[in-house]
Amino acid sequence: MIHIKTKEEIELMRHSALIVSKTLGMLAKEVRPGVTTLQLDALAETFIRDHGAEPAFLGLYDFPNSLCMSPNAQVVHGIPNDKPLQEGDIISIDCGAYKNGFYGDHAYTFEVGEVTSEVKKLLQVTKESLYIGISEFRIGKRVGDVGYAIQQYTESHGYGVVRELVGHGLGRKMHEDPEMPNYGKRGRGKKFVEGMVVAIEPMINMGTHRIKQLRDGWTILTADGKPSAHFEHNVAIVDGKPELLSTFAYIYEALGITSDEEVAFRREALVLE
Repeated sequence: MIHIKTKEEIELMRHSALIVSKTLGMLAKEVRPGVTTLQLDALAETFIRDHGAEPAFLGLYDFPNSLCMSPNAQVVHGIPNDKPLQEGDIISIDCGAYKNGFYGDHAYTFEVGEVTSEVKKLLQVTKESLYIGISEFRIGKRVGDVGYAIQQYTESHGYGVVRELVGHGLGRKMHEDPEMPNYGKRGRGKKFVEGMVVAIEPMINMGTHRIKQLRDGWTILTADGKPSAHFEHNVAIVDGKPELLSTFAYIYEALGITSDEEVAFRREALVLE
C-alpha cells in the first residue's frame, strides 16, 4: 500500500532528509586515507543525535551501526570496521535519520584521495543516472519509466545494474511501497501520484550486475570483484513534478565542487544553513 503524504508531512520529511544531507556533508571533510569506517560511523551518530534526530539504521532489522559503509567492490550494506581507507578507494556512505515521525535516507559514493579515471567515470555515470531517473518521477509516469531510464543510461556505458536491490517508498517507515528498481520497462508498474515520496538509488557495477553476500548476513559484493557505485536521493511529487527533499550541496561545499544538477528539482534556490 502506498502512503500519500500531505504537504505538511513532506516538509517534516524534508527536515529528516536534510539532517542526513548535513551528516554526509560533515563526513565529506573526514573521508581520507587512514581513517576507518568505524571512526566515521561514530562521528555520524554523534552528529545526527546533536541535531535532534536518531540514527535510522542503528538497530533497524538488527543492523549494528549508524552507517552502511561499502568500499570498492562492496555494493551496499557494508558494516563499519577498523580497517583504514586507502588512497584510491571509493566508499559508499548510506545514512538515515529519524525525526518528527519520519525518515530521511540517502547515499553518496566518495573518492578517497585520487582514484583512477575509470572509477571516476563509474561514479559520474551513476550519479547522472540518478537525476535521469528522478526526471521520470512525475504524475503520468510509472515505476518502470524510472527504472528504464536508469538502466538504459548506465548499460549504454557498459555497466551492470544490480537487480536484487532496489529503491523504495519512504515515510513513517524506512521501507514503504512502491519498490523502485533501477531497471524496467516503460509504462509498467505502479502509477505515480501527487504526494508520493520515494528513495531513488542507482546501484551500478563496473562489471557484471551479479552480486553475492558475505557471511555477515549484510555486506553485498559484486560477483566479479569490480567496483560499484551508489547514489541516492529522497524525492516527493509536489504539484505534479519531482522535488528533492535531500541535497548533495553540503558535500559539494565541503569538497569545493560547483554543480547545478539539482536546480531543476527545486522550487527555489537552496540556502545552506
